[in-house]
Amino acid sequence: MKPLLTLTLLTLAATTATAGAQSLSGVELGLTGGYAGGLSGELFVHAPNVAGPIGVKAGVAYTRASDAINDNSPELPGISGPDDTFGKAKAAGRASESGSHTVISLDGTYGLGELTPGVDAALYGGARYGVFRSVADYGSNGATTYSSNAFGIGAGVMVSYALTGTLSLVGDLGVDHYFKSAIRTDDGNGNTDTIATNDGSYSTFDNTFVRPGTVFKARIGVKSTF
Repeated sequence: MKPLLTLTLLTLAATTATAGAQSLSGVELGLTGGYAGGLSGELFVHAPNVAGPIGVKAGVAYTRASDAINDNSPELPGISGPDDTFGKAKAAGRASESGSHTVISLDGTYGLGELTPGVDAALYGGARYGVFRSVADYGSNGATTYSSNAFGIGAGVMVSYALTGTLSLVGDLGVDHYFKSAIRTDDGNGNTDTIATNDGSYSTFDNTFVRPGTVFKARIGVKSTF
């Protein structure tokens, strides 16, 4: 979590500095919800028109992973037989799964201006830092937690519809891509391990632990302009 907290502070500092340079004029604070590999929500700050139509947007998103463990992976990697899959264990009530994705984003934006009266749009693109976590719970046989931090890139478009002078509806469509990274495991009994991407067993854990590769997202919400 230390890298996540550090990036959060840097992101907020950069956004605050940008906003301060504009005396908060035109800065937008928004909250959206929808789908991004699961039920997802994002809080963002956008400083448009920092240099002409170019702006800066920072966001923090949280997604509840609907698919955390690969159903086709072995029920207990290294212990169960090849035909004893996690999916079969779930169906029989011997296992359950849960997971989450927390993503920090920092984007450059390009305002397209007013498309029709009251409707404007902006393109965005930039860097992503994701913290991904999945839990395979085997009941009386214990639980295994898989986690990974990964960098990525993303792009999309935000479309806004003005409701009042300062409040707007906002829709966000985009795609993010995350790069492979080391996987950490914890069996809850003090046994932890970190599997690097060049480790011979990486593909086995990579096949078990479901986390974003390329993610399409669609969210809708509101934003307020200061």
